Amino acid sequence: MERTVIKIDEERCNGCGKCVSGCHEGALQVVNGKAVVVSDLYCDGLGACIGECPVGAITLEKRKAAPYDEAAVMERLVPKGQAVVLAHLKHLKDHGETEWLRQGLDYLKRRDLYPDLERTGLSPTESRIGAATCTCPGATAREIARPGFRLAVTPQRKSGGQLSALRQFPVQLHLLNPRAGFLKDADLLLAADCTAFACGDFHSRFLSGKTLAIACPKLDGNLPVYVEKLTEMIDIGGIGTLTVLIMEVPCCQGLVRIAMQAREHARRNIPLTITVLSVSGEVIDTKWI
Repeated sequence: MERTVIKIDEERCNGCGKCVSGCHEGALQVVNGKAVVVSDLYCDGLGACIGECPVGAITLEKRKAAPYDEAAVMERLVPKGQAVVLAHLKHLKDHGETEWLRQGLDYLKRRDLYPDLERTGLSPTESRIGAATCTCPGATAREIARPGFRLAVTPQRKSGGQLSALRQFPVQLHLLNPRAGFLKDADLLLAADCTAFACGDFHSRFLSGKTLAIACPKLDGNLPVYVEKLTEMIDIGGIGTLTVLIMEVPCCQGLVRIAMQAREHARRNIPLTITVLSVSGEVIDTKWI
């Protein structure tokens, strides 16, 4: 069957193994100093490993591959312990893969494993174990000190007084029509979900005068559609420039790779700017491509 699976660029791969720990399904191993897919059966095609790769060696491609087998994945994961199994199930839930999640839970029920696991939500288990199993730097709790910051809220100033610079709706990339009229000659800002919350002057500093699309390369599903949609926005929608705004955490680099792939596939060559924010909302890097 033809489906989406990961592809590894051996020339870029440095064999660090970070993608192996990021793939709970066990589809990846480091062999002879390079990451390899040991079996298509274990690759769910959701791309969790992409954000773990520091050199951009992993992408998604659609090709003929053996169907993903949730039972085979569970066979590999159960010996690794409850924490690994729960991290895998939470991964499926976060990406909306309800059928695979059902199959995984059925597998455990038939073998009377982890009977306290609720079939319909995982919420009690997630609150106890699931959050602790995530090793992604983007999920690491950090307290950001802001000395002297105070916000006075009065009945006359309920909104804080700052006007929104949002020029269109919707803003989520999956929901945007790549042929929408407002894209013609637009300066498109492709922003990672977290950026607007990290940067207090997001609207005035980054959004003003731009059309907005937001996405998360770690949690959003069906990432190849993002590449296709951005390519259409360039060639058919007619955007004039593309700015990618991301956080410093590794998983955000997936959004840069999506933009780069769309630009490579497009017939038109448009300016591309990449800006990286620290977790405290400061610009730490900007480059023009």
